[in-house]
Amino acid sequence: MKRSYRKILRNRKARIERRLAKKNWCDQEQPMMRGTNIQYEMSEKAQAQGCGGIGAIHLMAQRLGLVKEIDRSIELLKVHLPYHESDHVLNVAYNILAGGQRLEDMELRRQDECFLNGLGAQRTPDPTTAGDFTRRFGEEDILKLQEAINRTRRAVWDKQPKGFLEEAFVDVDGTIAQTYGECKGGMAMSYKGIWGYAPLVVSLANTKEVLYVVNRPGNATSNYQSVGWIDKALDLVGRVAEQVTIRGDTDFTYSEHLDRWDQAGRKFILGMDAHPKVVKLAEELPKSAWKTLERLPQYEIRSEPRTKRENVKEPIVVQMGYKNLKLVAEEVAEIEYRPGKCSQSYRLIIVRKNISVQKGEQVLFDEIRHFFYITNRLDLTAEAVVSLANDRCDQENVIEQLKNGVNAMRMPVDDLLSNGAYMVMAALAWNLKAWYALLVPDREKGLELLRMEFRRFLHAIILIPAQVVRTGRRILYRLLGYNGWLGHFFATWERLRAMNTG
Repeated sequence: MKRSYRKILRNRKARIERRLAKKNWCDQEQPMMRGTNIQYEMSEKAQAQGCGGIGAIHLMAQRLGLVKEIDRSIELLKVHLPYHESDHVLNVAYNILAGGQRLEDMELRRQDECFLNGLGAQRTPDPTTAGDFTRRFGEEDILKLQEAINRTRRAVWDKQPKGFLEEAFVDVDGTIAQTYGECKGGMAMSYKGIWGYAPLVVSLANTKEVLYVVNRPGNATSNYQSVGWIDKALDLVGRVAEQVTIRGDTDFTYSEHLDRWDQAGRKFILGMDAHPKVVKLAEELPKSAWKTLERLPQYEIRSEPRTKRENVKEPIVVQMGYKNLKLVAEEVAEIEYRPGKCSQSYRLIIVRKNISVQKGEQVLFDEIRHFFYITNRLDLTAEAVVSLANDRCDQENVIEQLKNGVNAMRMPVDDLLSNGAYMVMAALAWNLKAWYALLVPDREKGLELLRMEFRRFLHAIILIPAQVVRTGRRILYRLLGYNGWLGHFFATWERLRAMNTG
């Protein structure tokens, strides 16, 4: 980073710190926001845009070889008049990264001369053209696009420090994407009575990257046609990680595939239904087999523990006389168990919960519930297996970000396949966020970006006001705003510039 940049950043930081410093204020006669004589005028020459960070993302896509990989992998256009396949794919992702939430927001981008100049583009596809592009995809084309993205993903992983994926966790789950349209091809009603689609999401828990996302009819079960996609994810991650563990809920305990995964060296921690056979085994265990389940701490407290906040719901539930389930105790045990379609036994971890069923102030009865987890991980304690199984719930946050952060599951186009293609292109915006975070030189700050919600990431890295100046062979982004991430932004930009083009 140039010395002048460091000086500018120091000065801006000092100015904002002075404005926000603690001060003993006296009673103010006027509101703090007291601007009145506000006027507007048009600049004749100088132009600026609100998403100055988009240039760094595009530079990253070029340096990693994503643009070339997409154009090599999918051929949906007979002639390029004037766009290539990569233009369409990145147009969807960049629209989302620039703050857009719908296809129609692309029109704002293509009407912004400064935005176009920043990408070195004369024009970008309009919303109608973008929708038409999604309709050109078949199942094989969607797979080819995902594999092109995954080949680029490996280039990011190759640049990580040693031990980056020493132990990788591949999470899999299905979700429901509601649509209010009546003419969307391939949609159906889910078990919840919701019309729409049932996407399958396979993600890498370590980095929160989406490895595969597959659109399915709304009446598809959570595990419908998921084995093939799980295998693809295992092959992808297995080329880099020393050990890969599959995690999923009870729907993904494929007993006919457990032996195959185990023989291939793949690990698994999967939920198992509490069917009568295993419940009977749990009930027959002697008292000595059970021990109190000590929940492992979710994080390390670096300062003093916070005072626990008052439970607001509990008094209302008691006062209104609602049925109330209160956890009294948790115990854990384990046995060897061989599922019916397996040729060998695996560890079956059993969690027994003693739940007090209450109504108002009255205790009705105690209820015992059993939860089962099957695994071939021999290196973990029973408590650690339970903890890792519960950690899979973090994938719900990834799915939530895909739904309401990236809006990848808005289903804005025609049918099952076209909406599936749009999901893949929109999910690329989420993956670009993860890749950028992984390439931040400061590992601690990179991990902070990796954990960020999508909208906060946009405001920290992308939505920075910038003037775009085209001079000679350069496209110069002159940043006009300031936030605390700009130092790391410039450090990452310099790292991206130093990378060889893929």
